[in-house]
Amino acid sequence: MSRPEFIALIAGLMALNALAIDIMLPALPAMGEALRVANENERQYVLTSYLVGFGIAQLFFGPISDRYGRRPPLIVGLVVYIVAAALAAIAPNFFTLLILRFVQGMGAAATRVVGQSAVRDRFSGRTMAEVMSLIFMVFMAIPVIAPSVGQLLLFSGHWQMIFLFMAGLAALIALWAYFRLAESLTEENRRPLHPRVIAQGFGLVFSNRSALFYGISSIFIMGALFGFIGTAQQIYVDIYGLGAWFPIAFAGVAALMAVSSFLNSRIVGRFGMRRVTHTALVSFAVLSGVWLALGMNNMLPFPAFMAIFALTMFSFGMVGSNAQALAMEPLGAVAGTASSVFGFLQTAGGAAIGAWIGAHYNGTVIPTAAGFFLLGLVAIGCVLVAEKGRLFGVSTQYQSKS
Repeated sequence: MSRPEFIALIAGLMALNALAIDIMLPALPAMGEALRVANENERQYVLTSYLVGFGIAQLFFGPISDRYGRRPPLIVGLVVYIVAAALAAIAPNFFTLLILRFVQGMGAAATRVVGQSAVRDRFSGRTMAEVMSLIFMVFMAIPVIAPSVGQLLLFSGHWQMIFLFMAGLAALIALWAYFRLAESLTEENRRPLHPRVIAQGFGLVFSNRSALFYGISSIFIMGALFGFIGTAQQIYVDIYGLGAWFPIAFAGVAALMAVSSFLNSRIVGRFGMRRVTHTALVSFAVLSGVWLALGMNNMLPFPAFMAIFALTMFSFGMVGSNAQALAMEPLGAVAGTASSVFGFLQTAGGAAIGAWIGAHYNGTVIPTAAGFFLLGLVAIGCVLVAEKGRLFGVSTQYQSKS
């Protein structure tokens, strides 16, 4: 498989996760009404249950992919994703829907673990960061179009069509992976599926200070993102009255994040992962603080909100892929296990933080802005621990390979 096709396929696999979240946003009111969900904040559980399943299952897919290779766990996960999405279309009540969303998330966990592991199998160093940025750019195309696709499917009058669309698209990508994705983990690099060996793998992940704290920093950054996603429909529609134009505004910010990821892929080779990541993270925290201050002083009409939020998420686009690459870089020998640990921490932890932010929605942007600002500061603290108190440095420990 050529490098461009590899990047496109891995991005497509990982984008199934973004699709399962963002395509739901326009349908939350209709879904809540049809399934008799009285509290509008509880509609966010459709997102949270998926993310919890997605996070937990990664702990299992990681060691399994280190033992049996990348392809078998991937195909199993995709089948689970497809079946759960199809069954969700006929869920008789909200509780059943949440269970199926949890199972769908478990299936999607394989796409995340295998995607990152396959990238680490083939690349390292700044080359890996460049590839991850390009994957993240394609990945971010999904939030650009997913809410609009969800809105178009809603025009059919049936929110169930959204789940059938997810199942169909996942089936196509599963066929692509089955016929085109070569196994990237060689036999000699496979690890036995034995409790002692698994524990040793987890020990390697948790004992590497730099990798661990870059992974932990991503928990808080992802928590901020999930907090906004959970309240996006309420902010755009209830506060700013966008109505059916909500997907357009959502897509505009996501498109800017995709541009940010592409720019990152162009500059990370020149300036290094650390300098780019640290600069973007500090910018994220500062802009979030400005957003919070403007919100608390009632100075956020829609144009001002869009401007400050877009700039904040532009910074986010340069943090995500680089932080993941920095976390994975020293752990190539246990790439599957490392991907599963960081994926679990980032997804389950980020989902819990995002749900907490969403539960505090009060008809203003202040809870969301405060969450962004505080989480940005905590993420900077984690990076300081990872780097022994220094920012903007350059590591020469690892060399790139292609």
